[in-house]
Amino acid sequence: MAAASGIWPFRRRTRRPEAQPPEGPDTDQAAETANGRSVRILLGLASGMVILFGFHAIAGILAPSLLALVLVICAQPVRVWLERHGTPSGVATGAVALTTFALLAGFVALLIIAMAQFVGMLPQYKEQFQQLGQQFANWLSSIGISPQDLKVVTQGFDPTKLLNFFSGLLGGAFGFIAFGVIVLTMLILMPADAAYTPTLLRQLEPTKPNLVYAMTGFAHSVRRYMVVTTLLGIVQGVINGIALWILGVPAALLWAILSFLCSFIPNVGYFLALVPPLVFGYLIGGWGTVIAIIVIYGIVNAVVQSVVQPKVVGNAVALSQTLTFFSVLLWAVVLGAIGAILAIPLTLLARAILVDSDPRARIWRAAIGDLRETKDLMKEESDAAKAERREAKAIARSGSAGGPQPPAGAGGADGTTGPT
Repeated sequence: MAAASGIWPFRRRTRRPEAQPPEGPDTDQAAETANGRSVRILLGLASGMVILFGFHAIAGILAPSLLALVLVICAQPVRVWLERHGTPSGVATGAVALTTFALLAGFVALLIIAMAQFVGMLPQYKEQFQQLGQQFANWLSSIGISPQDLKVVTQGFDPTKLLNFFSGLLGGAFGFIAFGVIVLTMLILMPADAAYTPTLLRQLEPTKPNLVYAMTGFAHSVRRYMVVTTLLGIVQGVINGIALWILGVPAALLWAILSFLCSFIPNVGYFLALVPPLVFGYLIGGWGTVIAIIVIYGIVNAVVQSVVQPKVVGNAVALSQTLTFFSVLLWAVVLGAIGAILAIPLTLLARAILVDSDPRARIWRAAIGDLRETKDLMKEESDAAKAERREAKAIARSGSAGGPQPPAGAGGADGTTGPT
């Protein structure tokens, strides 16, 4: 009865027919055979793997060079503004180089001060670290972990090893002399070469308009993303640092810098920046401080990276969340810490070369995150589905309002119900 009445949830729905494969190839692949296309895809994937392995092999020189390239792209508007106001090209080039030098010098100085503060206060917490390690080992023992594994765990709660970890992480990125020499040299040479870039693009545009379009879009997207992320990262680091200082967490300046750096690492950076303050917050304030840090970091991260940044950056990045997370993991493996920080610019460069520069490949932009047309289509489909449901409900209501009708001929010819 319920199924016949059509009342939800007993109403039977019409099963949609299974989708049938299209007849014939796509319009842009009419002249291609399936085997040839598969071979090209496999060769492309194999070539990509060889290139990535090559990048990993020369990461020591490639990572600082790419960092210098991104910095020069971000500082290029300084040249444009100066030349627009009549400044000679040589002076504008020097201004770009000085701008990048000043940014790096200020950051390195701040980092050295924070590391010195961290090194000075770390021995004070040696006993607390050992107690924390013992508590953790006792908990592991209660759930059946072997004594050999417990010994390894307790040895890990050593402040000197924590210091070695941060020294290795930061030293691998900024401490090596070779890294600094490459970055500084590139920051001298690249601004000089960048002076010819606008003319080169105009020279290429008649014969390679798609390549010029792709490279111009790449520079604009990287500049907008890096500038906005830098400004929002500074805000995020300052707020987190002040909150940690108020809570009394040691090395608040260092954790603020770590929060700023990790703001360039989508999805993963929040957790990397959160763990060290949680450990030291627990040592000085217990679980109350830990909860306060989690709440503050969560609110700041949600507002900055989930609300403000997408609206300001807009469609400059246009990468899906899955691809963004994968790109962080990939470039971190290939280039190390710098690869994780530059994951978005490097992925945008790959998209510019492989997708944006080829008109036939631009159809894949929607699949990798450019969802402007897709969202419009989804809205149209949602509106059509809502209209269909409203129409179905209206028909159901009109049918039930009439009620069951008596069968024809049940009464007399004059409309009576028969003799009494």
